[in-house]
Amino acid sequence: MRKVTPDEQIIDQYLSQQPNHCFEELYKKYVDKVYQRCLFMTKDADQAQDFTQDVFIKAFGKMNDFENRSSFSTWINAIAYNYCADQLRLAKRLPTTPIDERLEDSLGDSGEARAQEESQDLARQALASLPMNEQLLLRQKYEQGLSLEELAQIYQIKLSAVKMRLKRSREKIQQYYAQQQAR
Repeated sequence: MRKVTPDEQIIDQYLSQQPNHCFEELYKKYVDKVYQRCLFMTKDADQAQDFTQDVFIKAFGKMNDFENRSSFSTWINAIAYNYCADQLRLAKRLPTTPIDERLEDSLGDSGEARAQEESQDLARQALASLPMNEQLLLRQKYEQGLSLEELAQIYQIKLSAVKMRLKRSREKIQQYYAQQQAR
């Protein structure tokens, strides 16, 4: 017979009747470990703090999916790793500038602000040109930050199919941009 860990006892005992107590107990126990994982990956204390909160929200939203196949520690560490990796990948693809810089830039040069606004309009139009199912997939991946594995599970398709659908949708957006730029 398999030995039940204290974490499994907390989950079994409190999740159905007292979810807040369950959350609090596990949060207290693992917040430092998750933060250290996030800090190691981001190298930024503020970002690691934000990611830590997001990881716990995500983990407790999926608590019913925890099947005791691994320890809770392993499970939440995997969520933290995957979440941080996804967010860091997304940040590389979509470079951001602090809002203060963008505000200064737009106030300093109205022509540049107009160009930026036109670019944002073009991005909205490009996304709107896609079928609704492709728009939804892109929004789930890039706005909601869902992982490829989560998308595969949601759509009940293979990981390679998710990757291909995302690739094709991005290519359609690039083609739309190219057509609009040529005008």
